Amino acid sequence: MLDGAEGIRRVGVVGSGMMGSGIAEVCARAGYKVSVYDLTPESAEAGLERIQRSLLRAERAGKVTTEARMSALGRINVHTDLWRLEGSDLVIEAATENEQLKLEIFRKLDEVVTSTDAILASNTSSIPIMNIAMATSRPEHVIGVHFFNPATILDLVEIVPSLLTAPKVIDRASIFVTAALSKTVIRAPDRAGFIVNFLIVPYLLAAIRMYESGFAAAEDVDRGMVLGCGHPMGPLRLADLIGLDTVSAIAHAMYLEHKEPLYSSPPLLQRMVSAGLVGRKVGRGFYAYPEP
Repeated sequence: MLDGAEGIRRVGVVGSGMMGSGIAEVCARAGYKVSVYDLTPESAEAGLERIQRSLLRAERAGKVTTEARMSALGRINVHTDLWRLEGSDLVIEAATENEQLKLEIFRKLDEVVTSTDAILASNTSSIPIMNIAMATSRPEHVIGVHFFNPATILDLVEIVPSLLTAPKVIDRASIFVTAALSKTVIRAPDRAGFIVNFLIVPYLLAAIRMYESGFAAAEDVDRGMVLGCGHPMGPLRLADLIGLDTVSAIAHAMYLEHKEPLYSSPPLLQRMVSAGLVGRKVGRGFYAYPEP
């Protein structure tokens, strides 16, 4: 941990799902005290167990020592009381990709996080940061800090300032991500989808349409892109990894903003989300996964 170099000593995380637990683990491994909030005791406990399993896998892979694993766990506290985030210098929201939910979270964080220098960040992958910032009384302190799944492995973070984000906040968030978390930052525009998802989501939707139409089998679509284009993972497996609900939410946000047909969700994607078949995290999407 950089001792106060970016003015951040305590980190809060809202949400303990796949992204929230990953972000919390990354921050704890970097030496920060992390308070994680989730809505129910069951989801909070599941989030803590997810972090414990992830750290154990990292130890078995030789990426952390036993001492480092236990030390990181000791820096993480999971709560169902949002007010436990009150003393945070940085809060990263990692809730479900639902705009109304995120706006409500930021309204509450505006009351809870009392430090006038605190940064309120969203891990949203598609929702305009300007919309989120205006739910607070301090839009200049709100910024997008978009990690990629799995946050413990992927190096990239998109820093997304709104029109009102203060330059100092941009600098502090960037220093925190690069110097403290040892990740790579790219500056993304406050536009639905930002940089990476703006490019990747139309590709995923095209693959889903190809499969939906019967043009090609799922395995052939994926094998073609892996062996023919050198991609590490095919588009349908990647969609399963991201979560089909997240892919659909990003596509919806991009379509609302740009009104381009290529951003609209294919009917099959909508039906799979409605059925709860949202990919690897639940054990079934375009493929079956024995261990969700």
